[in-house]
Amino acid sequence: MQAKYYFRLPLLTLFIFTSLLSAVAQENSPKTMEWTINGEVRKALVYIPPMAKSKPTAIIFAFHGHGGTMLNMYRTRGFDKLWPDAIFICPQGLNTPGLLTDPEGKRSGWVMSSETESNRDLQFFDAMLKTLKTDYHIDNNRIYATGHSNGGGFTYLLWATRAKEFAAFAPTATAAGKLRTSLTPKPALHLMGEADPLVKPFMQKATYNMALNINGCTKEGVKLDSNATLYAGKNGNDVIIFLHGGGHEYPRNANQTIIDFFKKYTKK
Repeated sequence: MQAKYYFRLPLLTLFIFTSLLSAVAQENSPKTMEWTINGEVRKALVYIPPMAKSKPTAIIFAFHGHGGTMLNMYRTRGFDKLWPDAIFICPQGLNTPGLLTDPEGKRSGWVMSSETESNRDLQFFDAMLKTLKTDYHIDNNRIYATGHSNGGGFTYLLWATRAKEFAAFAPTATAAGKLRTSLTPKPALHLMGEADPLVKPFMQKATYNMALNINGCTKEGVKLDSNATLYAGKNGNDVIIFLHGGGHEYPRNANQTIIDFFKKYTKK
């Protein structure tokens, strides 16, 4: 009897330990949330920190590029690991005609109309934010948005139409176009590939120069590392320009820079 008990105890301990590990993994795994907007089911992959219901929690919205997916955005950014105390939400776009590619709209993307009534994606954003504020203890001074390419353009659209909700923005590989005139002072990080063949560098430079001007930034910047330069703005509305030698792709070394940038700023 003693021998049998001796061998069963480690197995029981192993079972309990494995169960605890599984529970922790499930708790820290992202979940798919759904909303219905004008009869269409919309989805987002969302990481929720364990303490989000009991302590003020930041939110990072991350919008994929044209033809992208919420899963790829979640995996390539990894913000849940870099800032595990923040909610990290990656929405999924619907098939949308692209401004630069895919005019037939066969791939996923974001609508760029500034009118909420005609833009299902602005309505989607409003619904996501409302749910998170209702279900969790959100720090309203720490809400952020980033996005790549078409998702970066949508980030500029949120800046132009929903600036009061946000502390800072980090659009990448994109241009604001006509939205430039609708931007108000906010901390911003703009990432650009100096050989971008899709969103031409001259378009992106016009965008980030407008951000520098709107924020009243200094002419001379301070190098943070080999890619990022910080330009001090009025009232703390700084701008970081992140330049890399590649094209339209997103460089993974930007993830930590973006998270460090977001952590630094709260809504004024």
